[in-house]
Amino acid sequence: MGDYHVHLHQHGRYGGSGPRPGEYPDGLVESYVEVAASRGVTEVGFTEHLYRCVESADVLGSFWELEERKDLAAQTAAFVAEDRCLSLERYVEVVEQAKDRGLPVKLGLEVDFFPESIEAVLEMIADYPWDFLIGSVHWIGGWSIDHEGAAYEFARRGVRQTYEEYFDLTAELAGSGTVDALAHIDVVKKFGHVLEMPPLDLYEPVVQAAAASGTAVEVSSAGLYKPVNEIYPERNFLEMFHAAGVPITLASDAHLAEECAQGNDVVIRYARAAGYTERVVFDRRTMSSVPLREVDEA
Repeated sequence: MGDYHVHLHQHGRYGGSGPRPGEYPDGLVESYVEVAASRGVTEVGFTEHLYRCVESADVLGSFWELEERKDLAAQTAAFVAEDRCLSLERYVEVVEQAKDRGLPVKLGLEVDFFPESIEAVLEMIADYPWDFLIGSVHWIGGWSIDHEGAAYEFARRGVRQTYEEYFDLTAELAGSGTVDALAHIDVVKKFGHVLEMPPLDLYEPVVQAAAASGTAVEVSSAGLYKPVNEIYPERNFLEMFHAAGVPITLASDAHLAEECAQGNDVVIRYARAAGYTERVVFDRRTMSSVPLREVDEA
């Protein structure tokens, strides 16, 4: 089994857990691999955020400056300034060196989707030896939708309108064919902002776009450890992906070694309940299918 969404650093100011931002102490990658193995996971796919890397500053630009609500723009500007402290070159070097040591790791990247800059981003990262790219939507304009410092915007904007704007962007990402898998596809629910009924009308364009572009979707345990206490994607959403023939990866969105592959057995049972018997893996951007391992019933 594999965990195809893993980070080596936490967000924000250093709080004493894990490595300091931008540092890669000896044994760091090994610690992730060891924790994953203890949970039955034999391959770890690292996926650092592109926006966190200093090399991304020019290509992404000050995207928040077009945000009409200045409080949201200011929150994002401060967050990005604090969080953009990693080196893309160093990150790639660390993972490739781990491969050279024989560790079962893959080199990935989490590409945050901004329609106006995605083509320039792809050009910028084209020469790196990626095994896979995952795509995600973390911003609607200049609003950081999954940052606790801006969660008040749900009340101001309304949950339904937020969902409409979020899934419009997500459908555009899914149909673009620019990434190999879609990350935490309904992260918009992270803080527990859910609609009375699942918005199947908003899900459908995302599902059809992913099916048409051949893009996989990750089944992620991350939501189990957030206020929503729910796997990404929501069950109806995942069943729609299965019916449309969209393949899956498995993910934890770990930011510390001890989080790597957490909830893996739960995610496998969840995926099987939706009809999946296989997942996909990647090597140098080439997709192949492998069986989902058997796990005991909870």
